[in-house]
Amino acid sequence: MRPKPASINTSDGPANPVSRTFSLGGHVLTAPKAVPGLHLVATPIGNLGDITIRALETLAGVDIIACEDTRMTRRLTERYGISALLKPYHEHNAAQARPVILQKLAQGASIALVSDAGTPLISDPGFKLVREVCAAGHAVIALPGPSSVLAALCVAALPTDRFFFEGFLPSRGTARRARLTELSRIDATLVMFDSGNRVQDTLADLASIMGTRDAAICREMTKLHEEILRGPVSELAAKADTLETRGEFVLVIGPPAARASVMTEEALDDLLRGSLQRDSVKDAVAHAVELSGRPRREIYARALELAKEMQQQATDDDGED
Repeated sequence: MRPKPASINTSDGPANPVSRTFSLGGHVLTAPKAVPGLHLVATPIGNLGDITIRALETLAGVDIIACEDTRMTRRLTERYGISALLKPYHEHNAAQARPVILQKLAQGASIALVSDAGTPLISDPGFKLVREVCAAGHAVIALPGPSSVLAALCVAALPTDRFFFEGFLPSRGTARRARLTELSRIDATLVMFDSGNRVQDTLADLASIMGTRDAAICREMTKLHEEILRGPVSELAAKADTLETRGEFVLVIGPPAARASVMTEEALDDLLRGSLQRDSVKDAVAHAVELSGRPRREIYARALELAKEMQQQATDDDGED
């Protein structure tokens, strides 16, 4: 007989699960009671089939599942016939929820921490909880599994020997460009998250700062409408207006190429003009020094000349109006 999770699989359910079972392939399996401690359980990033048997056993065997959104986690537990007590743990209630979780652990409870999708703590709440659980002397057990970061790296066709995970970039344009300039100096493949309503602006900024690098846009990983686009950042940005923006994005940017030659004067002028339209002379010079291979003194002098020319052009244009 299949478990009936509907009567208990709520955040207000009883203190202990009715049964420690889960359903897999039409069979109801019994899970052992999970050992006391905090279990960090990776959950599917899209396709609900991407979950390990160990994760199912643990979710069925713990006393409590702490989750970002009980509605999201309930889809998973109901899919696999798991009866569990779901309790919310997210950035808005973490300060109040942590002491309760620590108290339960002190009483010998087993608690699973899950995010809405993927591996807990990766751009999700949980770090402070793990730190305090460790400080209190309780066990912390990691159950590896789905990760959009690793999935995107695997399909991007870019170097994977070294990578830097950025997470979400700043939402404001100036702060985002400043951060991308800093990231451009890292000699590794870059991985970052983005939302559909900002991805086109992010691609435009990436093109102006890292335009020659190869990249991949990974949208809706493992889901029905998964889409992977690969190419130089500049080409991907040029097609950004045709990009489907619904869904979740992982952007993967290849590492900088070894500087085989110094940037030409014409290319340097183009770079400086583009930067000066957005940034101060100081920031434009710093960016050009990083990318051009030319001396700072030379770049600074040229930036001042171009800034003066652009200011004069703007004045002339205003006069014509």
